[in-house]
Amino acid sequence: MSTLHTVNKSPFATDALLSCLNHCSDGDAVLMIEDGVYGALANSRISKAVQARAGSVTLLILGPDAQARGLNSDKCLSDVGRVDYDGFVDLVTQHDRTQAWL
Repeated sequence: MSTLHTVNKSPFATDALLSCLNHCSDGDAVLMIEDGVYGALANSRISKAVQARAGSVTLLILGPDAQARGLNSDKCLSDVGRVDYDGFVDLVTQHDRTQAWL
């Protein structure tokens, strides 16, 4: 059974993303939304922790939220994909449950 984890807080304001990554199981997905998209920044203090989960966990950001915050692909980790709102809905249907990290 896989879980879609959503993180909406900046990793520079809370430890929600790090806690989420530590609790994920192989096959889970982490979708960073709202200010959570800052977790995809390359060369940040948490980028190594995010990259360490790549491969065993699908790492994604919500594209419109990243765009609203000026996070172009060149500013983000290459291991982190982007989805739009339709992709968000698809992720919900592809996983057995959804866990929000607030």
